[in-house]
Amino acid sequence: MAIKSAISLAFISSVILVLVSGIEAGGIAIYWGQNGNEGTLADTCATGSYDFVNIAFLPTFGNDQTPMIDLADHCDPCSNRNTNLSSDIKSCQAKGIKVMLSIGGGAGSYYLSSSNDARQVATYLWNNFLGGQSASRPFGDAVLDGIDFDIEVGTKRHWDDLARYLSGYSKRGTKVYLTAAPQCPFPDAWVGGALKTGLFDYVWVQFYNNPPCQYADGDIANLENAWKQWIADVPATKIFLGLPASPEAASSGFIPVSDLTSKVLPAIKGSAKYGGVMLWSKYYDDQSGYSSAIKNYV
Repeated sequence: MAIKSAISLAFISSVILVLVSGIEAGGIAIYWGQNGNEGTLADTCATGSYDFVNIAFLPTFGNDQTPMIDLADHCDPCSNRNTNLSSDIKSCQAKGIKVMLSIGGGAGSYYLSSSNDARQVATYLWNNFLGGQSASRPFGDAVLDGIDFDIEVGTKRHWDDLARYLSGYSKRGTKVYLTAAPQCPFPDAWVGGALKTGLFDYVWVQFYNNPPCQYADGDIANLENAWKQWIADVPATKIFLGLPASPEAASSGFIPVSDLTSKVLPAIKGSAKYGGVMLWSKYYDDQSGYSSAIKNYV
């Protein structure tokens, strides 16, 4: 009996430890697609470093424009049924990695002129990248897990409509994940309204190129205060800390590994909404090895 009791206690302790670890554990999201020297999508997922990959970008859409995808030198143009990307996407998903299409970006020609325009864009995304059907699917028969809103130009109008229309497709059987990459000043100037819908699963906030709410020279106060507001006021499933993967990846906001692991992460991981870290981008991560250095701490 004593032996059985000891084994039972050890088992219970192990279960509790796993549960506690699971609560605190986070993932790493990466942006891929804007540098031809960052390796293939399959290579990216094979590193074992990432839980989410955002294919960047679809920078032209809306207002009756013909949507155009831009993946730098990975495919130019990204013609119909790119079989390499199709198999790469499936390879990533087979590893349990969620693969999203990121729409927008820091430069592009995109905005929504009306609610009906948002509906048309949602229909296009569903038929060409998600669970619908089209003769012109850029990634062939690969079905992406969802859409990432990286809206940084244009207007703030109708992104909430687009989120609702895309979310509605989840009723057809396969969940459409919605993610977003707002700037850390709260509320975000472009997708602040859309985030209020509560339809977003993962929000990776850009805590860089924004001095009022980012890390600077060892001081985490501005970042921590902004983080608390995002956690409190945004009804998303998980919030991620968005960072540049190297000093060269952004004009400001890079956090040295030692400061991230000893100061920043301990200050923010206590929230139930903590999801992990987002990095821009795969190319810069290759140069710095940042994700490998932080993975065990995230």
